[in-house]
Amino acid sequence: MPAIVLIGAQWGDEGKGKVTDQLGERVDYVVRFSGGNNAGHTVITPDGQKYALHLMPSGALSPNAVIVIGNGVVVDPKVLLSEIDGLAERGVDVSRLRISGDAHLIMPHHRALDRVVERYLGSSRIGTTGRGIGPAYGDKVARMGIRVQDLLDPGILRKKLELALREKNQVLFKVYNRKAIDLDATIEEYLEYAERLRPYIAETRAMLWDALDRGDTVLLEGAQATMLDMDHGTYPFVTSSNPTAGGACVGTGIPPTAITKVIAVSKAYTTRVGSGPFPTELFDDNGQHLRKVGHEYGTTTGRERRCGWFDAVVARYACRLNGVTDLVITKLDVLTGLPTVPICVGYEINGKRVDDMPMTQTDFHHAVPVYEEHPGWWEDITKARTEDDLPENARSYIARIEQLCGTRVSVVGVGPGREENVTRHPLLP
Repeated sequence: MPAIVLIGAQWGDEGKGKVTDQLGERVDYVVRFSGGNNAGHTVITPDGQKYALHLMPSGALSPNAVIVIGNGVVVDPKVLLSEIDGLAERGVDVSRLRISGDAHLIMPHHRALDRVVERYLGSSRIGTTGRGIGPAYGDKVARMGIRVQDLLDPGILRKKLELALREKNQVLFKVYNRKAIDLDATIEEYLEYAERLRPYIAETRAMLWDALDRGDTVLLEGAQATMLDMDHGTYPFVTSSNPTAGGACVGTGIPPTAITKVIAVSKAYTTRVGSGPFPTELFDDNGQHLRKVGHEYGTTTGRERRCGWFDAVVARYACRLNGVTDLVITKLDVLTGLPTVPICVGYEINGKRVDDMPMTQTDFHHAVPVYEEHPGWWEDITKARTEDDLPENARSYIARIEQLCGTRVSVVGVGPGREENVTRHPLLP
């Protein structure tokens, strides 16, 4: 079996964790390929238990899959160990975890700089989580990063950290008037992490190549989403990595030719967290309805999510950019009880209608949504398991999304639970 990529088609929080959890029992490997603990996946098991995962791949809750943190992820070892301990306490087998030795580490100076720079930006802030993700990726690109494998060599770890702090402490102290990071204390802390993480560190590229050669199924799980991609999202209001399908290859070492299916997840409406343009954002009672009924609060930060109607321009862009073969539409049940459910089918920019993503940030900031009104439904759809179980208006809404995106809608989520779905086309044979 080939590799399968699972990505978000909007600004994140679409429900990718639920889909990974659904597929987990039918795949052999679940691999996280980008981001850090700025992401959060919420999974609800059939017995009603709720898990909030941040660094661990969502497949951690599947009984058999090997779970992998790929080289494209930035790892805060303290957060990861806390998550490992929390899962183990709840009876989850974490021995199946493997971490790429080439993944980069989030260090104390990354977190300190992330928080102080964001405060310094004031009204121009990006809206980061302050967890050091951006600075860690910045050091990776600047070739000053410290990798997971460096934990295994105390001499290399000290040498690299000493070099990094020579610059970072000057910035923290002289520019931002903040306390410098203590070298010896940091070394001691991270060597303690090393002892606990040592059993999990592996050469994950070769492991995944061997798995594919054996015919195993490998699921590549993205964090964040298409519109937060460093290159293809709403820059600069983006994450610091590539959570699109192309990033799955870079972040794992799996070749593009091994990937034959790309599954994109999108809510039946739209949300985003943090700053940046959002054409369909609602500031009225409808927006409050979506937030309240959809429980739209960040898994990682608890921040209120901005809410708006479904944006077919964004969704179509994501489908084309990622080569999406299957769409999963989540949270259709949240729209129940609304008299109408609009879909944004285009934008008006400076008096001109456009149907594709604008080229410039300026145009996207000024985009006014062009809506197509669809009649709502009042029936409870949470028990629906086949398309025929859905009200006619709900079926028409999904059919229109499928038409506008040019990609088949394979699964429709009608509730938060693992089994609360309508399957139109199986995601796996």
